Amino acid sequence: MDKVSIRVNGVVRTFIIDEAEGCVKPSETLVHTLRDRLNLTGTKIGCDHGACGNCTVILNGNPVASCMILTADCDGAEVTTIEGLENQDTGELSILQQAFVDNSAFQCGFCTPGIIMSAKALLDKNPNPTKDDIREALSGNYCRCISHYQVEIAIGDAIGRMKDLRAKGEA
Repeated sequence: MDKVSIRVNGVVRTFIIDEAEGCVKPSETLVHTLRDRLNLTGTKIGCDHGACGNCTVILNGNPVASCMILTADCDGAEVTTIEGLENQDTGELSILQQAFVDNSAFQCGFCTPGIIMSAKALLDKNPNPTKDDIREALSGNYCRCISHYQVEIAIGDAIGRMKDLRAKGEA
């Protein structure tokens, strides 16, 4: 039997890839492994076809639609989900998550985790993006409830907060 080991939110998880009961089937996608096996339900399933961005996670530093990635192909990968952004010791939200709350950058919240993960991947690579950079990074995330205007404000707020921390030498 083949095995796959994935570091999810800093914890190595190992799965047996097989058709047998309790194993990860070769056709199982990462979103289903995260939600159904690891109970990381912050990663949402919207279209389950890679079109909406609701299932976005960070895989090896890049935002990906986890419904389009086979778990069996993730051996040795580093995956960060929305649950991995909060402080693991205190449960405190990340700066980006808190900026979304403080700026009311969500309505129903279903698409919000995917949007935050896309924004996080952008900010990890480019801590000072332009509005066009932000819009491009969010172009794969579809939201039916809210305009991206509030999302852009929240991301801008998070950028400012992160700059302040860097200036104080705390980041």
